[in-house]
Amino acid sequence: MRMEKKSSHNRAPIKNDNLLSRLFFSAKRKAEEEEQERALSRLIVFTRFPEPGKSKTRLIPALGAAGAAELHRQMVEHTLRWIKELRDRLPLSIEIRYTGRPLEPFRHWLGPNFLYSEQGEGDLGQRMLRSLQDAFRMKVKKVLLIGTDCPDLSANLAEGALILLNSSDLVLGPADDGGYYLIGLRRVIPQLFQEIPWGTEEVFRKTQHVAQAAKLSYSLLPSLPDVDRPEDLPIWRGHIPGFREKGTARESFKVAPLISIIIPTLNEEENIIPCLEATRKAINVERIVVDGGSTDGTVDQAKGWGATVLNTVQGRARQMNAGARAAKGEILLFLHADTILSAGFDNQVRLLLSRPRVSAGAFSFRLDDPNSASLRLIQAVANWRSRYLQVPYGDQAIFVRTRLFQKIGGFPDLPIMEDHELIRRLRKRGRILTVSLPAVTSARRWRVLGIWRTTILNWVLILAYLMGMSPWRLYRIAHRKI
Repeated sequence: MRMEKKSSHNRAPIKNDNLLSRLFFSAKRKAEEEEQERALSRLIVFTRFPEPGKSKTRLIPALGAAGAAELHRQMVEHTLRWIKELRDRLPLSIEIRYTGRPLEPFRHWLGPNFLYSEQGEGDLGQRMLRSLQDAFRMKVKKVLLIGTDCPDLSANLAEGALILLNSSDLVLGPADDGGYYLIGLRRVIPQLFQEIPWGTEEVFRKTQHVAQAAKLSYSLLPSLPDVDRPEDLPIWRGHIPGFREKGTARESFKVAPLISIIIPTLNEEENIIPCLEATRKAINVERIVVDGGSTDGTVDQAKGWGATVLNTVQGRARQMNAGARAAKGEILLFLHADTILSAGFDNQVRLLLSRPRVSAGAFSFRLDDPNSASLRLIQAVANWRSRYLQVPYGDQAIFVRTRLFQKIGGFPDLPIMEDHELIRRLRKRGRILTVSLPAVTSARRWRVLGIWRTTILNWVLILAYLMGMSPWRLYRIAHRKI
């Protein structure tokens, strides 16, 4: 009797173990089935990197190059928000078909939880066809392909398109401008992407005719508006942050981030207006002139132009730090008063600082005397040093994110070599890149002392600083007549 009782007692946990095992394998099988089902439907998003001058170019007259790129960035992120909602609701794989930049900037921007593939070469039809061929080659059963220009496209509409594909060869979402915002297929149909006048009002009509000629069964979603032109911008009110109810398109769109240009001055009456004027067409920029006690008309001219003017104690590092404390921008650009920035500098600044692992940047070095072979050689050496050693100088208009500038303590309070020391600190935080766009600076120092005497003096000062000589002693040496 004891043995039977013991045997009966020992059988209970075996039953429990079998039950747990069955539950485990059932859950595992269900997960595998869901993953397999997820692989049967795919949503492909065609997009490009939000690069000023290359994104939403038809909106540039209204928003500027940086503003158009910023709007494109928000369009993409708006689209991905509802796509993530759809993925939580349905088993679905998401693929980003990208162009304009390599993979890593896209993964850094949009995150790692998507499939990524390059669009490749060819017109829009060739690139779309290639993406569909790749998907069906992977045994996908249903594919939706969309862009990011339609604010009213939603998770519900995309889900409806997948349902319609159960009984249709083709699903189209017509756009009000004559194109389409969505195409869904159950197999590759190449003729839908051949001899279509892309970018015209005939795209949807021509595609529909091709479908009819091929005797395809097709379903249509509601017609929705795209945002491609300045007159389309009001469509995005209520969808995209940054719009306000009043004002023109340029006024109503908030371009980000703000760039604060900080210009230290001391008796720069002849240079301050050309310096400021070169920034006039820049978008979303403030100009802060920090004067160190000028006795000429520098301050009056800067105020008359419309710049914000601060007065502080003399010393370039102290003046620039004072300007940084007063700045409202997310980006600081430190500009010498005798330096002229090139058109489009603001786009380049925002673009470079949007790149991962970049701490700061500067412009290519150029002197305003193109006829001197000696100065051209100095330019070439300076640009080599700036690009390959990542050591730009202050007359190349160094720019940096405000938060990082504050984190490293700003410019050290030195009478000389403050730019060299700032760059040394910034290099510990990331790469320092030099853009090809030049900052043209006055060659007056080289003209006063002589080209080679000035160059040798600069090298001696840098070498002495690196060897530990006091910056205050270096300052006295630099201001002696040699």
